[in-house]
Amino acid sequence: MPGKRHALTFVTITVFLDTVGFGLLMPVLPEFLMLLTGQALSETSTIAGYLVVCYAVLQFVFSPIVGNLSDRFGRRPVLLISLFFYGLNYLLAGLATTLWVLFLGRVLTGITSATYATANALIADVSPPEERAQNFGLMGMAFGLGFIFGPSIGGFLGEIDLRLPFYVAAGLAGLNTLYGFFVLKETLPADRRRRFEWKRANPVGMLLQVRKYPVLLGLILVMFIYNIGHHVYPSNWNFYTIEKFDWTPLDVGLSMGLVGLLMALVQGVLIRVLIPRWGAPRTALVGFVAAATAYLGIALAPNTLSIYLWCVVSALAGLVGPAVSGIMSNQVPQNEQGELQGINASAGSIAAIIGPLMMTQSFSYFTGPEAPVYFPGIAFTIAAVLAVIAVILFVINLRILDIPGRAQPG
Repeated sequence: MPGKRHALTFVTITVFLDTVGFGLLMPVLPEFLMLLTGQALSETSTIAGYLVVCYAVLQFVFSPIVGNLSDRFGRRPVLLISLFFYGLNYLLAGLATTLWVLFLGRVLTGITSATYATANALIADVSPPEERAQNFGLMGMAFGLGFIFGPSIGGFLGEIDLRLPFYVAAGLAGLNTLYGFFVLKETLPADRRRRFEWKRANPVGMLLQVRKYPVLLGLILVMFIYNIGHHVYPSNWNFYTIEKFDWTPLDVGLSMGLVGLLMALVQGVLIRVLIPRWGAPRTALVGFVAAATAYLGIALAPNTLSIYLWCVVSALAGLVGPAVSGIMSNQVPQNEQGELQGINASAGSIAAIIGPLMMTQSFSYFTGPEAPVYFPGIAFTIAAVLAVIAVILFVINLRILDIPGRAQPG
């Protein structure tokens, strides 16, 4: 099916370029915020958390609308509009001389943030049920590859000019939009679309729709708790390593590049071996346990070498998302895949509100002058506790899943 191949290729490239753009900024963000505000690292960590929360609040409100719009009008127009505003956000950030401009960019991106939810729905459109978990892994592979190049290049560019990574990210987003405009074909046929309903397109209404699929309630809660902790990486990794090990933007970028490489191997190769052999539930369980272990190891890491060793363990956490997404996607009909991804995005947005605030505030407090004890690894310790809770709840939910825990031979 050429259409299927082109759609999967476009989604993979889209997520790759999107992640490269985001990754370009991560190594330079702490120093860039210190440049704009004149504040110390501990205080700018809190500001970075507020930027993420601003985006997440708007994504929570608008993701259900975007998901339902993609079920009504198709994936292509929604995805292209989202990509355009991603590029505009990066351009505004690069030109910013005050904080409010950064927040304006986050507002625009939060309102139109459809990339991952719509891309997931697009994958569901072109994938038979038995291949969805593996094809969701393509997004993880693209995300990992993006994190190989994005942070590494961002670290080098940041040594030249702190604003340069923002401009490069804007350019990549613009090219991605043009690529989609000329290449992407619609994947949701007109006869499979459904009419737009406001009662299903608001955050509360959308979350209530999940009651039609009782098996999803527990899994959404599991991923919600897990994702709160998982936000420790985008919100705290750069601040933590700079504070504890005195890393430069280049050091941060190279470390994130390694994480991206390992993630790409796990989600692009390993998951395609494990899911057919073990089944999605057991594969996800391995990922949950690896995440909990790695978080604690990173929190207590005594030196740079140990950080890199724990990154290897942490990469196995990349099994979680595709495996659980595949389980959930197979529980709903074709014309509601966009709605399902909107539900997941809304729940993820709530986690993205709680997680960065929890991680940046705890880091700021335990590295600031008022800290009862100096402990820069506090955020990763909290993430480890949340991952353990997610493991326990996931095991409980395995008992009510209506699919086998292990793939059957033959």
